[in-house]
Parts: sequence; structure tokens; C-alpha cells
Amino acid sequence: MILLSVEKISKSVPDKVILDKASLYINDNDKIGIIGINGTGKTTLLNIIAGQTEPDEGMINKSSGMRIAYLRQNPVLDTSLSLLQIVLQNTKPHARDDLAHEAKAILTKLGFFDFDINASTMSEGEKKRVAIAQALMSPCELMILDEPTNHLDSDMVQWLETFLQRYRGAIVMVTHDRYFLERVTNRIAEIDAGALFAYDGNYSQFLTRKAQRETDEQAAQRKNRGLYRRELEWMQRGARARSTKSKARIERFDALKDGTAEAGETLAIDSVSSRLGKKIIEIDCISKSYGGRCLVKDFSHLLRRNERVGIIGANGSGKSTLIKMIAGVLGPDSGSVEYGTTVKIGYLSQVWDTPHNDVRVIDYIKEVGGEVVTNEGTLSAAKMLERFLFPSNVQWTPVSKLSGGEKRRLYLLRILMSAPNVLLLDEPTNDLDTDTLTVLEEYLADFSGAVVTISHDRYFLDKIADTIWEFRDGGEIRRYTGNFSDYLAKREPEAGAVGSTLAAITDSFASAEPSRSPSKPTKLKLTFAQQRELDSIDEVISDLEGRLRRTEEDMQLSASDYEKLMPLIAEKERLESALADKMDRWVYLNEIAEKINSQRPGSV
Repeated sequence: MILLSVEKISKSVPDKVILDKASLYINDNDKIGIIGINGTGKTTLLNIIAGQTEPDEGMINKSSGMRIAYLRQNPVLDTSLSLLQIVLQNTKPHARDDLAHEAKAILTKLGFFDFDINASTMSEGEKKRVAIAQALMSPCELMILDEPTNHLDSDMVQWLETFLQRYRGAIVMVTHDRYFLERVTNRIAEIDAGALFAYDGNYSQFLTRKAQRETDEQAAQRKNRGLYRRELEWMQRGARARSTKSKARIERFDALKDGTAEAGETLAIDSVSSRLGKKIIEIDCISKSYGGRCLVKDFSHLLRRNERVGIIGANGSGKSTLIKMIAGVLGPDSGSVEYGTTVKIGYLSQVWDTPHNDVRVIDYIKEVGGEVVTNEGTLSAAKMLERFLFPSNVQWTPVSKLSGGEKRRLYLLRILMSAPNVLLLDEPTNDLDTDTLTVLEEYLADFSGAVVTISHDRYFLDKIADTIWEFRDGGEIRRYTGNFSDYLAKREPEAGAVGSTLAAITDSFASAEPSRSPSKPTKLKLTFAQQRELDSIDEVISDLEGRLRRTEEDMQLSASDYEKLMPLIAEKERLESALADKMDRWVYLNEIAEKINSQRPGSV
């Protein structure tokens, strides 16, 4: 049954056509993902569907008695109400007592445990989570969600994903989370230059049909056929096939062995960075506390050239604090952070100083530099803007007229235009559209420097990370070799850990596990060989890291000597494989040791 139809609607703002005779129908079992470059009108379309904005022309037809729940991108909450009252605000008064338990369960999943507080002291991220709970509890036939995964950590995203998969009703949503689109949606609607194209199927099926449509048209408005095909190939490999090494690492090795880099038609800009010396960043036993709470405790790391680190953890666990200390924006309480003399950091923070409203897009970029040197030569600021999806007619637009996502993309380009050789990125995927995310991922694949990024975007971490740092309680940071899928596969559910595996995330929807027999538990203990291995493994890992660094330095010196370079490449691969194995073994042995300690009398 058709719940709502949008028929040939148009909407314009000064100097720009947002929607041009766009049509869309919504059935009662549809779960539709709206995608498109920032500023193309995704939120405008949601507002029109929700009845919050009128189109300039066209018709909106709704079935009789249809109710809509709308999660706005920046929700406004009634601060005079308690948390529980806000969540139940759209329900019938006589049913609220019966629904209170379900509302509390949803709030708990979203990280709230005090249901009597009000919204006046909440951060924007907390308000968004409360608004999500309110939308999920609102009785409706159509749920509209604008960027529901923003401000959620990975566990919350996966819980919401499971909830919506089982939700019986129609959903229309805007999100940049491609795993979310893949697993929740059964239709994709893309806004492109005012036109709306609807595709049956989820995200990977959309990629297939989009590539075919652009092939049939023979002239895509954005030259991205190659990019979409590569994106589709990556999706079709599956998590297991793509988990052993990051795509970026495989491509770098293949290109280096062949002595050639494959050229292709792509949206991506070439990686721009200044030369990086031998010493990068050395983090030595840093700690940081706020209000008596330890966020980072005795953390050390020697950042390597071309390292790709993804940082995950619950909101408020200290991720931004750590990256600020690495960037030198914030000093540690103890310990030190030392930088190589050639290090040039590009730090993308979540909060940035918005330029004056009358500053034009191109002038904002030219403040950093009028041109940059890339692999294909010197490119002007205007050309770089084009490659980052700002066409020439937009470049002279005042920044104030850009959408929130366009401003975020512009800020990101400004950071990259400064030619850094170490990138520290705090939630770079927030507010970016899927096209821009793919551009960024292609850029990072070719970036000839180190990258440390905080992100809740699982797809992004799977594509770019080769190491995961997980924040745990008490300021502990645990390291895992591999991308996000590797992390999920390796990490066992533990009490006190930040987050849980996919199985644990869906436990509220599954039947309870049968209780175990109260028989006397078997005590764990390390064998003699395991204890010897545990005692020496830190030294072994340190030695492997040192040998790997020296091999990478020798590769730099021998870059023009083919005969010397080939055995060095083979040695680097062997050392990386050995180091990954030892890191996995280190995690395994330390987890056993922790469980043994917990068996001792008086342990917590």
C-alpha cells in the first residue's frame, strides 16, 4: 500500500534549484535511504515529506490518517521536561505508564541511565540521542530520520541498525553510514542536480544500478564510474575477504612491485603532503584526567610512517582528548609527545572557527595557499575545489550559503591543502555525504604519511585502518591489528569493556541463554611455555617494530634501485606479518592473564 507520494515537486532558493520535478512514492514496507552530495537538498526533501516545508510546485499525497515521526538533524527539545517525559511526549497520556519500561530500555541502549534529568545541560550529541529515542517511541506509519547515526558510537549504531531491521513500518532516512544503508534499506533514492533517481535494493545494489545508469547515459555529470565500480567490488568482497590487510596497503604493495600505478577515472584528489623524515611522533607514557576521572592512562606509542590508526570507544571516553594531546593542542598531565623535525600536522577537529559570512569559498581556501604540488603537477585552488566537489559556479558563493555538510567538506579540504604529512582527524565522516566519503577514502589510500582518526563509521574504518585503538574504562587503550571487522572478530565480550560484539548487541532481541550449571568452575592458568612467552613478548614486539622501521628507511633510500628495493619489500611484508601475529598473541596472552588475576581472592 502506498502511504505517501511525492509528485513532480520543485523547490528553489536564491541562485539555486534544489529539486526539479522530483517524484517518489513510499510504500508501507519501504525502508528508503536518501543520498546525494551535501547541499543537493536531502534535508529539504525530508522537510517536504514531513509537511514542514511547502514545495514551490508539485503535489504531496498522503494516505488517510497516516502519522509521521520526524527525527531532525538538529532537534530542539523541551527543557522543562524530564528525559523520560521527552521520550514519551508523542504517545497517548493514558498509555505512558505502560510504555515507560520500553522507553527506559531504549534510553539505556543509547547511553542514558538517569531518566529524570532535563535537556538543558545536554550536549548536542546527547540531545540527538534523546530525540532518536523519542522518534522510536512515537506511534507512526512513517518514520523520517535525518542523520540518525551522528553522535552515536559504534555499538549504539549497531543496536539501532538491528532495531530498524526489525521495525514494522516505513522508514525514510538520510545517512552517510554505508553499512547502515546496506543492512537496513530496501530502496535508495539519490538526488543529483535537482533530479531524483530511485533504485530498488540496498546500497551495494544501488552501486550496481548507478554504474549501469551512468554507462547507459555515456556522460555522467560527475566522472565517477570507475569510483563506483571500485566501491562495488570492495562491498562484494565481504568482510572476511577484506579483513586481512587494508585495501590501501595492498594497493601500495602491488603498485610498488609492478613499478607502476594504475590510472583510472575517479573523483579522488591526489594525495598532497610534504616530505616526512625518519622520526614521526613519539608518545611516551602520557596520562590525562578531568574532574578526578582518568581518560588516558600511561599510553605510549611510536607512530610509524604510513600507519593508519582508527580510534573507537564510547562517547566521552577520552578519544578527542587523546588526539588533542597528539596534535599538541592539549598538554598531558604526565608523559610527553615528541615530534620529528619534518612533521607537519593536519588536525581536523570536530569544532572549527566558521569564517566570516561574506568570505567566498575560493578565498577561504586561498588563505591556506593558491596552489599545491600533486603527483600530476601543480594544481590551483580552483582545480582542487573542483576535485572536492565544489564546481566553479559554487566557488564564488559566500560560505554562509553552504549547507552544514558542505562547510565540513570545505574545512576538510582546507586542512588537506596545507600539505600535511601527518593527519589527525576527529570524526572526519560526520556530516559528509557518501560521495565525499569515497573521495576522502581514495585520498587516504594514496596519502604518503601517517593517519590517526577517530570515527564511528564502521565502513570508513574497514577501508582505511590497519590498527584499532579501543578506549576502555579507567583510561586503558587496547590495540588491535587490522581494521574494524578484524577488531570485532578478535575481541571477546568482557565485563567493563567499551562496547560489545555483534552478538551481544542484539541480545535484547534474542532469547536468554540457558543458565549454566553451578558446578565448580575450572581455574585458568598459564602453562610454563605461555608464561615464558608472555614475559618476553614485549621485547620481541619492540624488536620487530625496530626492524620494520629500519627496513622502511632503507626502502626510502633505495627507492630508485630496483634490485635493492625488491628484497626490502619482501622483508617488510614478512616483518609486518610477524608483527601482526605477535600483536594478536600479545592480546590473547594478556587476556588470559587478566582472567587469572580476576580469579584470585580480593580481585575486582
